[in-house]
Amino acid sequence: MSSIPGLVLASFPSPDRGVWHLGPIPIRAYALCIILGIVVAVTWGEKRFVARGGEPGTVLDVAVFAVPFGLVGGRLYHVATDWKTYFGPGGDPIRALFIWEGGLGIWGAIALGAVGAWIGCRRRGVPLPFFADAVAPGILVAQAVGRLGNYFNQELYGSPTTLPWGLEIYERVDPATGVQDSLGGVAVGDPIAIVQPTFLYELLWNVLIAGLIVLADRRFRLGHGRVFALYVAGYTLGRFFIELMRTDPATRVFGDIRINVVVSVVVFALAVVYFVLAGRRGPREVLPPPATPDDGSTGGAPDAGTADADTADDADDADTADTERSLPGRAGDRSS
Repeated sequence: MSSIPGLVLASFPSPDRGVWHLGPIPIRAYALCIILGIVVAVTWGEKRFVARGGEPGTVLDVAVFAVPFGLVGGRLYHVATDWKTYFGPGGDPIRALFIWEGGLGIWGAIALGAVGAWIGCRRRGVPLPFFADAVAPGILVAQAVGRLGNYFNQELYGSPTTLPWGLEIYERVDPATGVQDSLGGVAVGDPIAIVQPTFLYELLWNVLIAGLIVLADRRFRLGHGRVFALYVAGYTLGRFFIELMRTDPATRVFGDIRINVVVSVVVFALAVVYFVLAGRRGPREVLPPPATPDDGSTGGAPDAGTADADTADDADDADTADTERSLPGRAGDRSS
């Protein structure tokens, strides 16, 4: 716990650094958090995808396309909406490539990531809305994990506060030269500010919404992209209010409104409209079972005797068991 002269409050500190060095190799907390978030999203998405009747391994195959597209899209959105930092007076265009310094816009990541997911889904013969519903909660938790990277970078915080959960911000300097270095340096001295930890608010909100949409999915058996629409609507609802609390530099539109506030409103409205319209498409879709490779056996109906041995002791029930297994839409559906 610390205090700034004139303020008496409880608070929690920022990490003293965001980069460690393994010899000449920098180990960046922000990059580790992004990687961990991707692992969480793919692992949980795979579990949900298989539970809904999908083929194992599909989520990882689609992620090979979706993740790189999403990273590029996230960086492009950040640079486009904060272009003065890189291309304005005194800016450094080369730094636009320095993704390890932070700066991934979720809107660009979702938009271009969806293009990559569409490509991957096309290759695997999976409808994109079905895939999106399976991975939506995992994406939210991945975003929450990614916000920890902002904590290590001492970024995306709000105005000064006297709340007991205020975040201590420190000056960081290069230990070798003493030059100020907010990203690669080490904290020195007492905290220079105690601020609203807006990164933490978003982290907690993301986890809460992930839990709520999982419960809604179990209760109402949502399909046709409606789980993903709930994710988008829930996230943008929270982001609208959290964005109003942030004090980091941002592009302003319509006078003095942060651009991400406006985008949150627009995307929220679109998500709600999609959720309502998609509800008219009927019950949750069911994937057809994967095609069985030709093993050289003769065509025609399966051997009833084999089916009897595997599924029933009473030979008289074999035809009924075979018929039930051949009906469409019998694949397991154990969405989590």
